[in-house]
Amino acid sequence: MAQRGTHQTRRRAAATPLRVVVDLNRCQGYAQCCFMAPNVFWLHGEEALWYDLAPDETRREQVLRAAAACPVQAIFLEWTEDASSDEAPETHA
Repeated sequence: MAQRGTHQTRRRAAATPLRVVVDLNRCQGYAQCCFMAPNVFWLHGEEALWYDLAPDETRREQVLRAAAACPVQAIFLEWTEDASSDEAPETHA
C-alpha cells in the first residue's frame, strides 16, 4: 500500500500547474533560458525578455533546465495548487 500512496503523490506533483516568475531587475539578458526553453522564453529586441507565465506540462523539463542554466538565478518557479487537490486549503489569520 505504501507504494500506491507514493505513486499518487508523484502523479499529483507532476500534474501541479507550474508558474514562472523572472526577476527582471536581476536578469542580465544572457538568454540561456531562451536556448534551453525557446517556446517559453524569448528575447524581444536585443535585451527585453518575454516569457510564458504558465507553460503547459509538456514544457516542464525545459523550464526546469532553463531556470538551472540562468547565470544570475533570475528565474523562479512556483507550483500552484490544483483546484482538485485533496488537501485542505491553508488559512492565515
